Formats: sequence, C-alpha cells, structure tokens
Amino acid sequence: MRRQYEIMAAMKTATPNADIATAICVAAVAALTASAGLLPPETGIGWKNGWVDEWKSDVPGLLVEDSTEDVSDNLQKVVRRWTWTGKAPLEKVTLSVRCRIEGEPVALKPFIPGILLYGNPSNRGRRDWRVPVFAGEEGEFAIFEEHRLPMPFALVENAAGGDFVAVHTLPSPVRGAVLEDQWWSLGVETAKSGVDIVMLSGPVGYNRRRSVVKELTSGCMPYDEAYITLQPGQIVEKTFWIQTGRTTKDAFGVERAVEASLSLFSPFDETRFAPKERIVRAKRNYAVSRWVEYDGGVCGFPILPKDINPKSPITVGWCGCAATCGYALPVLDMDPADWTMAQRSLDFICDAFGDMVRGDGMFAVQYDVDSGKKGGGDPVSCGQGLYSILKAIRFAERKGAGRLDAAKWRKFAQKVSEAVAHDILRPEWAPPASSGPGFLVAPLVLASELFGNADCLAAARKLADSFARKYFVCGATYWGGSCDAGCEDKEGALAAFQGYVALLRHALKTGDRDSVRRYERLARHSMYVMLSFTVVWDIPMPPGRLADHAFKSTGWTVVSPQNQHLDVFGVLGTPDVWWMGEYLKDERFKHLAAVMYRSCYQMTDASGSIGEQIQHTNYGLHGRPTPGRYRGGYNEQWKVFWMTAHFLNAAAEFKEMGADL
Repeated sequence: MRRQYEIMAAMKTATPNADIATAICVAAVAALTASAGLLPPETGIGWKNGWVDEWKSDVPGLLVEDSTEDVSDNLQKVVRRWTWTGKAPLEKVTLSVRCRIEGEPVALKPFIPGILLYGNPSNRGRRDWRVPVFAGEEGEFAIFEEHRLPMPFALVENAAGGDFVAVHTLPSPVRGAVLEDQWWSLGVETAKSGVDIVMLSGPVGYNRRRSVVKELTSGCMPYDEAYITLQPGQIVEKTFWIQTGRTTKDAFGVERAVEASLSLFSPFDETRFAPKERIVRAKRNYAVSRWVEYDGGVCGFPILPKDINPKSPITVGWCGCAATCGYALPVLDMDPADWTMAQRSLDFICDAFGDMVRGDGMFAVQYDVDSGKKGGGDPVSCGQGLYSILKAIRFAERKGAGRLDAAKWRKFAQKVSEAVAHDILRPEWAPPASSGPGFLVAPLVLASELFGNADCLAAARKLADSFARKYFVCGATYWGGSCDAGCEDKEGALAAFQGYVALLRHALKTGDRDSVRRYERLARHSMYVMLSFTVVWDIPMPPGRLADHAFKSTGWTVVSPQNQHLDVFGVLGTPDVWWMGEYLKDERFKHLAAVMYRSCYQMTDASGSIGEQIQHTNYGLHGRPTPGRYRGGYNEQWKVFWMTAHFLNAAAEFKEMGADL
C-alpha cells in the first residue's frame, strides 16, 4: 500500500521556498522516525578533498519522496524517489538514506555480512588495511559497494541486549555515475547519539579513510569522485526495508536479519542449476583423472594436477582433500576400480603419516613424492582429514565389509583421536584463540561412537563449549578457521556449526534432552552466522569470464572480510544445512543446501575441473587493480584438489542421509 501523509503540519515548518513534494517528504520522515529511525533526507552537493563537499536538507528543484509498505509487524518496505526538475544537469550529487539506532556508539555492534562482523574486533589495532574495523569511536565509518554483500543488509545490534535495526537493500548500480561500474554503497557511521546505517549513491571508505575500496589481501585503492550527475527530468529510486526488534538469547539480531534476508530474496530454486547426478559424475571422473602412483607404493590424489605441477605433493592438508576420496568413492560406488583406489589411498595415508602424530594429535599432512619428506599439520586440515577417515571406517564396517579392509585406518584414526582428546582434557589446556580447531569436534564425536571412547566425547564437548562461551554472545563471531585469512571468516563459523550438529545428532541418539536443547540452539546460531556469508542474489557481472558463462552468484559464499571473493568452500557445510532443515522441519534449508551445492558447480570445464577466486567485486589476491579490472574474473588455473574433494565429500554424506537434491 502507499501511505498518504498529512502535509499541512509539515508545511508550517517548511522553508518559504520549499515545494509541496518536499513538505510531503518532511511529513513522511516524521511518521517513520519514531518507529524505524529513518532520518530526514540529505543530499550531497559538490566534491572536495575526496568526499562530499556539503550536505543539504533542501536542494531547490530536487523532489524527494518516500512511499512505504508494512511487510510485517517489524519489517517495513520503503521506496525513496528523487526527481530532478531543474532545466540543466545537476552535477556532483550524492544521494543518501540514513537510519539511526540511538545509544552509546561503542555499545552498538554493526554486522555487515561477509565484511564487517560486529566490527571485526579481532583486527582492531592493525593498520595494514587487510580488514575493515569499526569500534563505534567518534569519526568512524565503514561503507562498501553493494556488490560485495552476500546478504545485502547492514545491522546494528545493542550488545547489552536491547534494540536492533537492520536495513536490507535492493542492490543496484547507479544511473548517472561518473565512475565505471559504480554502485550504491551501504555501511555504518558513528553519530553523536548513536550509529547510522547509511546508503550512498557511490562514496565508500573504511578505517577512517574516505574514498577507498579494498582491493587486495593487504591493501586498498583510491575510489575518488564517486558522485553522480542528474539530468533534467531524471528519476532515481532506491528500495530498502527497515527491520526492527529486540535481541534475545533465543534470537540475536543477526539471526533475525539473516532470516529476513532469506525471506526477501528467496534463494531456494535449485532447478536453475545443474542436477546433482551430473555434478557427482563429473567430479568423480575428474578426481579419478588426478590419481597418481609411484614406486614404493606411493599413491593417491595430489593437491595440483600434473600440467601445473608434475610432482605435486600428496596431501591430507588443505581441508583433508586426499582423505575424502577414500570415504566418498566407495559410498558413491560408481565403478569397482573406485573401491581399489579408496583402499590404496587411505592405506598409504595411514602408513605415511602414522608415525608423524604429535602429542596433541596433529599429524603431518603433506608428502613430497620426490624426497619422501613429510610436513604440515594444523587443526583445520587434520580435523577434516581425520573426519573423512573416520567416516570411511564407519562405511567400511557397516556396508563395505568384505570389500574394504579398515584395519590400518582404524589404528591410525584411533591413535590420532585419543591423542587429541588427551590434549584437550588436560587441566592446563587453554581454549584456542580461533574457532579453526572446531573442525576437530565432529571427528571426536564420531570417534567416541566408533571406538567406544568416552574421553573423545568429553573432549568434543569441552572444545565446543569453549566456543559457546566466546562466540555465543552479541558482539562476537566465529573467526580464524581458514589459513588464508587473518580475520573472522565463514570457515570458522562452519567449523563450529559442523561440531554442534555432530553433538546434537549424538544427543538425539542417546536421548540426552538437556544436550539436545543446548546444542540445537548453538547449531542454529552458528548456522545463521555461517549462512550470512552465502549470496542470496544474482550479482550482475560486467564483461569478463563470469559474464561469458552467465554466472549466477546465488549460493556461493564470500571467503572473509580479508579475502573478498567467492569460493566453493560452503559446499562442505551443505549436508549439515540440509540435515538442519530435516530436523527443524523447515524445507527452506533443504532447498538452500541444494542451491549452495548445485550453484557452485558453475564454471566447471569439460574435464570436471574448476578454478578459484570468483571475483564478484574489485578484489584480487595479486596485482594492482583499477576500478573495474577485477570484477567479473576468476583464477582459472588454480585447480587445487580440495574443491573437487568437497563436492565428493558432500555427495557421499547426502547419499548416506538419503537426501534428495
């Protein structure tokens, strides 16, 4: 519906030169301010020293109108309309929308998906431009191009358990822009009495520097003169939704905002993408093509293909990639030869790395095929590698009896699991600084079931509970799960989510009602945080490799506030998202899991291979870009095996669950 406003009261306070449309806008703002925090419109005129020269509440000839629609009790749709009625072009203009949440700025925590997670507190004090930060201090701002946003909203949440406000936008480029591929921007800025959620028709900046965008892992680039020119008769509209509510222990503001974004954009149509059967067949065939074997029984799946590195190491590392095939290939059961490869590859892994298990359970994960040297080993790679081996043992002893011999696998996995559990259960054990070790929780739970080891379950709970104390609060988020990002990222949330789901499923099996309630709540929270990295809309791409393939971004996931590109890592979490949909009796999550799995098959070539670093924004790991140079490209040659492994791992889990994608 279109709200009609009483204009007489507004006209009494309007300036003599104000026209009727301006008076209507004043009344509209007055009606919205009390309930939603929408501030009177201001227009930037001119450009000086890298930013708007002057903000004006009244520009003669520029009409500003708002139309509103109540979507629900706490969600209101707003369309702001600017009409330029002047006879000549209006140059160097910046259009704006501001929505304020009142309170002490340092207590108001901003959450912008994939970019600014409660202000990225772990990176405060750093001055290397790797990560945007925002602490609510005077003069701080963090404003970014909309095409960076996986879920296009900005949230400000009261850490003390008070109100929250989220502004969801309909992202769009700007007509009349001066810069190439200029988009609307969204972000936050401190005010004397609170924090503003702000939308601008182009200007961006972060870490107290105006007119810059994040360009590389370690830097930013100038993005100056991001204003527009309005032509006579030109109309510009911006659609957004204002969501308000109260934070509670059962529903933090970020969870409510993610829920609203899913409802507004409805990213649940998996039929737009390749069917799972085609994906699994292609990825299996590609995995088999990567098989190598050398003298002395050395065999398996190297991290890079032969055309890139003829002697690439065989590795369990980088997300347990080589171990995955030993689990997935027999479960998928596409060819008798797959069982042989699975047996031999896991036998080699357990033989090669069995004598490299440290006291804390970490083990070497990389084997150099030339020298025989072994190295590496961290909770992310060891945790995921161990989990694949344990799932292979479970399958071999349940359904693969007579076709698979899990004796070596069991010996290796039991040795690692017991060492990890013993380390965590030490009285002097200190909780980890990041949630990367969360990838150890699920394998510890499974080890407790396979080996009847109560210490493994106790260690899993102790580790998971340390994350709950640290991250299950408003103002902190899971971080540090990946090796290539020094900040909060989706891998950290995914690690915690995977662990909580494993504990929840175990509690359901054992009938432990208290643990069911606890881990269900933690699983929901970590799932929503992890899903905040998931793209829910198709970001239009400029000419480039992505546009060449009509690339659709829905279902992909942003890596981190440091690495601002998309990747397929989210595929690893899709079985647990699907399972949560089954458990919660919410079909949306099952469809979303299917979209996430099937969409990430895009860009796969005829051989079954896919590149890395999908560049939906002006960001790349290397080089010195200019605006527009990076958006629309990707690294086609970076064919690391973990991307194939995640598809196979998830497919095997789906099959074991009986999931229909």
